[in-house]
Amino acid sequence: MSAPKFSVGQTVRFSPDRNQEVAARGSFKIVRLLPEEASVFQYRVKSQLDGHERVVREDQLARL
Repeated sequence: MSAPKFSVGQTVRFSPDRNQEVAARGSFKIVRLLPEEASVFQYRVKSQLDGHERVVREDQLARL
């Protein structure tokens, strides 16, 4: 079992999937680590720009 790449409080870059073009890209702060879904870590993140929160997969995030 692997460990999550990101930790609570860390700032990351979110890149939505192609079918999520409406989703805002940019800098987000990790708010909470969520349970794995299909062996993929998930996170609750908050936009640094407008405060919007969303749930994202680890593969949609990158270190800043």
